[in-house]
Amino acid sequence: MPSYTVLLAIAALLLLFAMLAVRGNAKSRAPLRLHRKPVMTAREQQMYHLLQTALPECTVLAQVAFSALVTAKGWANRNRFDRKVADFVLCSQQLHVIAVIELDDSSHNGRERQDRERDAMLRLASYVTLRYANFPTQQALRADVEQLLLKKAGVVSA
Repeated sequence: MPSYTVLLAIAALLLLFAMLAVRGNAKSRAPLRLHRKPVMTAREQQMYHLLQTALPECTVLAQVAFSALVTAKGWANRNRFDRKVADFVLCSQQLHVIAVIELDDSSHNGRERQDRERDAMLRLASYVTLRYANFPTQQALRADVEQLLLKKAGVVSA
């Protein structure tokens, strides 16, 4: 008699899994409800225009996925960066990366460790991150980038 109970329990579980699978498939066939959103916040737009104005000889890319900047072997390694996005990537006219630029706001408060980890990850791939909590002046921004280029060229010690 107990074997009938076990068989009944197994049958009930199979029925439950089948119902969940059908329900999941029905949800995946439902029409997507997507909504438009701005590519950048107002603050990021302001920084984008500042970068373009201060560094007209550079190309400024916005909202760049880390997966466009770095790669690694193995799914587990790629999973560590695949959903991360850089605010801005500053490139030469030949599209060689000069720096990754992050505009920190109040959402970064208490997330300093995560920011350090992101910077370290980019540093492993030989990228430099410039972080700004506030908008720099055009002159300060230009000076930061020039200093970075001089370090890369070996003219100034790191």
